Amino acid sequence: MTPVTTTPGFVRYRPDLEQPFPDEQELVRQIVGAMERANRQVAAKHRHGLRDAHAKSHGVLAGELRIEPDLPAHLAQGLFAGPRSYPVIVRFSTSPGDLRSDRVPAPRGMAIKVIGVDGPRALDDGATTQDFLLVNHPTLPFGTVGEYAELQELLERQPRESDLWQQSTRLGARIAVRVSARLGLRPPRALEALAAPNHHILGETFHSMAALRYGDHVAKISAAPRSEDVRALTGRPVGRRAGDSALRDLVAGFFAHHSAEYDLRAQLCVDVGRMPIEDASKRWPEELSPHQRVAVLHLPAQDPYSDARRRYADDVLSFSPWHALEAHRPLGSIMRIRREAYARSSDFRHTVNGVREREPSSIDELPA
Repeated sequence: MTPVTTTPGFVRYRPDLEQPFPDEQELVRQIVGAMERANRQVAAKHRHGLRDAHAKSHGVLAGELRIEPDLPAHLAQGLFAGPRSYPVIVRFSTSPGDLRSDRVPAPRGMAIKVIGVDGPRALDDGATTQDFLLVNHPTLPFGTVGEYAELQELLERQPRESDLWQQSTRLGARIAVRVSARLGLRPPRALEALAAPNHHILGETFHSMAALRYGDHVAKISAAPRSEDVRALTGRPVGRRAGDSALRDLVAGFFAHHSAEYDLRAQLCVDVGRMPIEDASKRWPEELSPHQRVAVLHLPAQDPYSDARRRYADDVLSFSPWHALEAHRPLGSIMRIRREAYARSSDFRHTVNGVREREPSSIDELPA
């Protein structure tokens, strides 16, 4: 397939950039089934429905997304077409679909819900929100629907594994990565992910990992620390004596006295061969297309973990890359899995907890 591009070389979005895998619907059915079985195990354990991924909140914040003025045409697309500010809800989390100790290193998440967004929708959901779901790693170790299907047994086994077992697994992964480095070998991506250090969540750079439509183009989205106070937290260890809720305590302690800013950035696709859309395990080379700031995310000082706010974020809200404008339609097989998986997980969680899911139309719906 020869990509259609626009000057100065950005790949132009068109529907056939997506190439579904053979038997993809059957693979999605298997994956969603495995997720549901794991979700039911966790709900039975806690007598409460949780998200099947990123179950544990570490802070929920009200903020503002300020679109950059005078963006060039290739960046002034969709939500970012003109300079204005939007209210946002931001949730920090870690990836397991269970409430694990923060002593266990795990991928960190930043979910951004932009409120008051008008325009044609990727799905006919009647909402006015745009969600960006970001993780502190630029790629997904299992980046296609086929590779993800191979994780089914692991997904169902995780709720039965102890925190101590998971700590031991990650320690083994770190040792294996160090040995590989000494031998001049590149370890598997999954091993690198398991070996990630336990650093302060607010100092991380977060990535969409998978691609999305960016108006006329295709991009990946990231959020990088901007303000000095959060940049100072990059690479800071959580500490071996940290408690089970160390990340929550760190987030609450920071925002009791400080504000934070992150650069929201777009990395536009310029070559579908070297920057694939269907494989989220492939890192897009920054020498081909750098990350470019399109907005600033501002989070003022506040209480990010009041009881009312936590309950609202954990039991009422849902985040999905498919809460989106058509101009930012999620792309690729991992995003297509998420369309069904996130909806089914949300339905299960809200049904078990007897709570109605609601997409906010105003920032005032977020409790203090």
